[in-house]
Amino acid sequence: MEYLNLSVELMAFLFLVAVAAGLIDTLAGGGGLIVIPALIMSGIPPLQALGTNKLQGTMGTATATYMMFKNKKVAWPQVKYLMLSAFIGSVVGSIIIQFIDTALLSFIIPVVLLLIGVYFLFSPTPSEQQRKPKTSDKTYRSIVVPLIGGYDGMFGPGTGSFLALAGVSCKGLGLIGATAEAKPLNFSTNIASLMVFLIVGQVAWAVGFLMMFGQLLGAWLGSHCLFMVKPKYIKMIVVIMCFSMLTKYGFSMGWINV
Repeated sequence: MEYLNLSVELMAFLFLVAVAAGLIDTLAGGGGLIVIPALIMSGIPPLQALGTNKLQGTMGTATATYMMFKNKKVAWPQVKYLMLSAFIGSVVGSIIIQFIDTALLSFIIPVVLLLIGVYFLFSPTPSEQQRKPKTSDKTYRSIVVPLIGGYDGMFGPGTGSFLALAGVSCKGLGLIGATAEAKPLNFSTNIASLMVFLIVGQVAWAVGFLMMFGQLLGAWLGSHCLFMVKPKYIKMIVVIMCFSMLTKYGFSMGWINV
């Protein structure tokens, strides 16, 4: 089902949302926390909003991934098996969500936001020096990454932040290094999930294609900013993004009344 009757103003709004999401996703993750509410408020059903988010989000993560490889910030041998693990996890999650009431997932978002926000708020600002990993490569590849991929397939918002957090806390990477490595993994989860949503027909094409161009622009800007921004500022962006969206969800769910 297409949504070609959306007003010009609403389509322009969704384009700007995609630009902002692409920029935020590249710098800190969590662009879907902006996109999905915007799509649902535009009248698109929840499952189709998830599928459309994957369509437009794939462009952003593809752009960011290309820039990471082009600028030699990430090496193919470093991430190829992680991308495969992320892909498999996302496919499984995307299949599962087709049989789950999406209303139940509204409670997952604030938990994810709270955990990520609190971690980055109280943890020391990581340097770019390698630290001793807390998990083995096998555990990280076979358990941590597929679980995050499964979450992205089921819902998705905050996946980029989750992947960066996992890189810092499990692999001992610096924040910028973990953020860079998260891009190809996030692309892998997005493309896997998109394939499932395309098969089941849960994509609004007109809106999705428009937002793809916004994601392209936002991700391109974010990729150029990422390595010019100090880790403490990326940490600040993550914290602000998490608690801002947590507050927004509190209002939308009626948990916060003024």
